[in-house]
Amino acid sequence: MNVSLILLLLLIGALVTYLAGDKLASKVALLFGLGTFGASIVLLNQYNAGENISLIANWINQPKVVFALKADGLSLAMLLLTTALTPIIIYSSFGNDLKNAKSFYALVLFMAFAMVGTFLASDGLLYYIFWELALLPIYFIALVWGNGDAEERKKAVVKFFIYTLAGSLFMLVAFVYMYQQAGSFLLEDLYKLNLTASEQKWIFLAFFGAYAIKIPLIPFHTWQANVYQKAPTVGTMLLSGIMLKMGLYSVLRWQLPLSRIAAKEYMPIFIAIGIAGVVYGSIVALRQKDLKKLLAYSSLAHVGLIAAGAYTLTIDGFRGAVLQMIAHGFVVVGLFFATEIIYRRYETRAISEMGGIRALAPKFTSLFLILVLASVALPTTFNFVGEFTVLYSLSQINIWFAILGGTTIIFGAYYMLKMFQYVMLGETNTKTFYPLSLSETITLLSIVAVLFFFGLYPKPITDLITPSLEEILNQINKI
Repeated sequence: MNVSLILLLLLIGALVTYLAGDKLASKVALLFGLGTFGASIVLLNQYNAGENISLIANWINQPKVVFALKADGLSLAMLLLTTALTPIIIYSSFGNDLKNAKSFYALVLFMAFAMVGTFLASDGLLYYIFWELALLPIYFIALVWGNGDAEERKKAVVKFFIYTLAGSLFMLVAFVYMYQQAGSFLLEDLYKLNLTASEQKWIFLAFFGAYAIKIPLIPFHTWQANVYQKAPTVGTMLLSGIMLKMGLYSVLRWQLPLSRIAAKEYMPIFIAIGIAGVVYGSIVALRQKDLKKLLAYSSLAHVGLIAAGAYTLTIDGFRGAVLQMIAHGFVVVGLFFATEIIYRRYETRAISEMGGIRALAPKFTSLFLILVLASVALPTTFNFVGEFTVLYSLSQINIWFAILGGTTIIFGAYYMLKMFQYVMLGETNTKTFYPLSLSETITLLSIVAVLFFFGLYPKPITDLITPSLEEILNQINKI
């Protein structure tokens, strides 16, 4: 069995979900989501047993494009993140009354299909196709099922679509140029190219144009907060939990190894850009009055730190970045879902209109507090492992990078605990906060369990990703 099975399951799942009709769509989508996660676990076991689960097959003769899927530790870690979060995100929506549910859930599975393809593809053009395909479903999910004024939502979503598509064109130009040199889009063939320092500089910047928008990094982040706010919560969770990881993953897989001279030359600049995002995102989060927007800027700060770790060009930076990618995926999905739970009861996301939830729902308050503390990297939570490793890698480059990067913990603790105080404590809201449903309880408990388990025992993930990251680092350091 090879990794193409995952893509096939998700694609068939999207089609069957649509054909199942509105009443059964959510259950069929959940079934395929869980089945895909189960298949991912089977593939992981086969990989650990030494089996080859990658796939290489001829696809297009002119230009030469190969349907190549590479299953190493890094891509499998991102595969598992995607297939684990997809059923959680689908299940979290069971409390919502969705119009045209069959299309909604089919788009969710199709988006998971495209994101998995992006993480697995090892042919440049195939990777680019999956990269662009992931943009289509989230565009329609945010546009059709989003929140707020229709015109404002359309404006935000169209800006996101055009902005992201335009950035990706620079990456396509880079791939076409490298194809002319190598005669192939295959990653291993592109790694063998002996490009000049000038060529590598332009390739580095072309990739950065695509990835800085997708992650996003400042000053390319202007689409993020509005889209996160206007999109339905499922769309926001897909964007923040998985889709932005496409850019961070691609920095490690494609950008740095293909432009190693430029990567070393510009390392301090791009670490500084990442850390600037930490400071900027944290300061802006302090001023937010909408809960979704606060979490959007909090996410901007966290991914800035992850990007800074990736650009250190050290094994600790790489490892910390990947650990933090996975941890951030679960935490941010949990926090946005908690926001959705509050919205279902109070019909508002304005922090000033909340309060007193602790007296009405102590169990929910406890779970929400765990997510808040995990977000600020409390020891024993998964986020602490990744953040500590990233900060350690930054200290190896320059102690000031580590100090400034560490402000994400200080600022984060302030604005997250302040938000918790206003939302959960204080005077009781006049509206009734009814107890958590079974689906809401299971969703939150699943996320919290992952955060504690890997916070206490991250070894399975570090063992999985380290050999692949060492190979990438060896490629970067190749003379």
